[in-house]
Amino acid sequence: MSEINPQIEESWKNILSPEFQKPYFLALKGFLVSEKKSYSIYPPGPKIFEAFNRTPYDKVKVVLLGQDPYHGPGQAHGLCFSVPAGIAFPPSLQNIFRELQTDVGIPYPLSGDLTKWADQGVMLLNATLTVRANQAGSHQGQGWETFTDAVISSLSAGRENLVFLLWGNYARQKKALIDASKHHILEAPHPSPLSVYRGFFGCRHFSQTNHILQQAGIPPIDWRTD
Repeated sequence: MSEINPQIEESWKNILSPEFQKPYFLALKGFLVSEKKSYSIYPPGPKIFEAFNRTPYDKVKVVLLGQDPYHGPGQAHGLCFSVPAGIAFPPSLQNIFRELQTDVGIPYPLSGDLTKWADQGVMLLNATLTVRANQAGSHQGQGWETFTDAVISSLSAGRENLVFLLWGNYARQKKALIDASKHHILEAPHPSPLSVYRGFFGCRHFSQTNHILQQAGIPPIDWRTD
């Protein structure tokens, strides 16, 4: 599956090239080749590394951690929580936009495409970068988590003053990979309908993130998507 390796932005390629040669990643490639023979896989091959291609290593300001790509047709395009323009907003994304509206006063958007965030330095990283169509979690435990843990560790070690947004218990487990003496960690329940009222609404992570960035002399994020 040749598109798994080369289509990744150069700064990330330099940092992550050792991972591509490790046994777990070679096994992951084999798994994906096998899956593609029998199933539809999301996102499309060229979009698997979209989070990296949109947000080069030295441009990262914020890391937002998701778990899995969306598994419905046309939804996943390589950025966590994001859907392409014209696709209906999944429930978690609806709740993110509601909090955004309350927190920083941005009107509820027309598009669920978060590419503008990624282009400003918000790395929209899923722990698992692919999924089988209509089967949530189907590519967990195949090696992606090892890869994305290495990504988080590389950002923690090589950068300073990043804001890590950890929403939900799964993302919070990644705290062990982050050096809290160098970075800022904001935690909240997941924005899914099951947990959004347990503290995601009212977390004010968008305004907090911009305050942290500005305190460090870093330009804030324009959270509008339209």
